[in-house]
Amino acid sequence: MKHYLVYSQLSQKPDSAHEHLDVMCANSVANLGYPSILAYPEKQTSGFNLFPLLSPFKPQKPAQSLVEFYDVQDKLKVLPLSIPQIIDKGINRLNLSTLVCKYYLPIHLKNNIQAVHTRDWNFAKAAVKNQIPTIFERHYFAETPFEQDIVNNPYFRVIITQSELTRQSIIEAGMPPDKAIWLHNGFNQSFLQRYPEDAQKWRNELLKDNRKHLVIYSGALYPFKGVDLLIDVAKELPNIQFCVTGGTEEQVKHYRQLSQDEQVNNINFLGWIVPRSRLVSLFQAADILAHPHLSGKSANFTNPVKFFQYLASGTPLVSTEIPPLMYFKNTVPVGVWCEPDNPILFAESIEKALEMYPRKIRGYQENIEYGKEFSWEKRAKKILEYVPEMTN
Repeated sequence: MKHYLVYSQLSQKPDSAHEHLDVMCANSVANLGYPSILAYPEKQTSGFNLFPLLSPFKPQKPAQSLVEFYDVQDKLKVLPLSIPQIIDKGINRLNLSTLVCKYYLPIHLKNNIQAVHTRDWNFAKAAVKNQIPTIFERHYFAETPFEQDIVNNPYFRVIITQSELTRQSIIEAGMPPDKAIWLHNGFNQSFLQRYPEDAQKWRNELLKDNRKHLVIYSGALYPFKGVDLLIDVAKELPNIQFCVTGGTEEQVKHYRQLSQDEQVNNINFLGWIVPRSRLVSLFQAADILAHPHLSGKSANFTNPVKFFQYLASGTPLVSTEIPPLMYFKNTVPVGVWCEPDNPILFAESIEKALEMYPRKIRGYQENIEYGKEFSWEKRAKKILEYVPEMTN
């Protein structure tokens, strides 16, 4: 049996959306019934154990900590690639990329894998050179030209990005147009399950000072994501409770202090929620899910996972109008849209959404059914079309 191998570098730390995508790519292929492995470097914590180096291909069930951090299902297998301390510390001339690409891949992995899927360009090049069908993901604008001997090789099947703007950038950097596509991200199957009791517990915990409505934002805590704007929005709507989940400890501390300095008492920063499955009931607890992304360069290539999680939750959403999401402005059944960068308009849009779409315990089925087209599994099916070896 040969496997679909997704290679990543996992940290299991907050603010790692790219790692989440890698895990979901592997997880969704496994959910479709194909043998799928998530491979990643794993540092040896002590000593120098040669056995993992000499016999590394031992797919296994993921540790519970990984399951809870990324919210994966039970079909996925993982393959930790042991990195000895002496290599990790750079004492000799080998480095992590060399060990993985020139030792693990050609000697121990090649004969066991049907295809490679990765965001690591070095690993992608090594896979192509070893005649392994390769899927490469790049979600940012191209900065340097692509090596033509790699991208024109028949084993380099496709590069995936997240918007037409980034696709054009990649083509301009030398990628053959027929090998460059863009796809929306997706949501995990767990978001389709309903947890009314857990959702009510969230509301009991989060709604303060007799407030009746709860607005949730989930995601990275950067200004361009609209987090600062959301604090201004909360200031405009003191009778509505706002809660923010995500970010590193330092970011959470910063925004808690900022909201305190601004005397905004109706916004709460919850930090990173583990297990991640708890996000499902949190989204269902909300009256409104907020997507306040600002305009600018970063808005041209984003394709936020939370947007698709929001849809699957069935909770009404309020979103700013940024280029990659304009397709959804006229197609999402239950949602309100507004211009970016304006807290007053965003506040008015929240009030409009509350009036138009009162909270339903079962969620709005229109959004749930619509959102099903954007699962990770639907995305994986489109990708597997470029690897007929897997499906024949």
